[in-house]
Amino acid sequence: MKARLLLPALVGLATLALSACAVTDVHKTTQLPRDATWTLLPMVNYAEAPQAGQRAEAIVDTLLRQRGINDLVDYPSQDGGDGLPDLDDRHRLDSAMQWARGTQRRYGVRGAVSEWGYKTGLDGEPAVGLSVEVVDLSTGQVVWAASGADSGWGYDSVSGVAQSLLSKLIARMPLQ
Repeated sequence: MKARLLLPALVGLATLALSACAVTDVHKTTQLPRDATWTLLPMVNYAEAPQAGQRAEAIVDTLLRQRGINDLVDYPSQDGGDGLPDLDDRHRLDSAMQWARGTQRRYGVRGAVSEWGYKTGLDGEPAVGLSVEVVDLSTGQVVWAASGADSGWGYDSVSGVAQSLLSKLIARMPLQ
């Protein structure tokens, strides 16, 4: 009797565990040309982890190049006027958007980090929440967007979970 109940319970728990880890939403749009001029813009950090936006930017840069976007330029880093790096992410994004529009580039890739850290508790599982957008720089219109959240196991790293999630999101970018 117990054996008949145990197997369905284990299958149900395994299914729940695997399906509850990741959530993604992607805005459908028209095809985006790989050979257009692209700019990597700042990812605004809403997480408590310092420089999580810059960490995510580095991953996005690699993943975009992996997808065949070769004409990809990073925004120039700016200081806050006192020789120190500008730590205001919204200001960095606004400045980078203004710079990108002045370069006559076609698309900008920006985003936000809403979570980047480890859950509290016994296992300390990594958890990330990210969004990525492609903006038509001539109009300011968002032409593609995706967001997601994921967590890993206690032996995973935050950057590994972030790379996996960003890879899934950017893989769904409709490039031609």
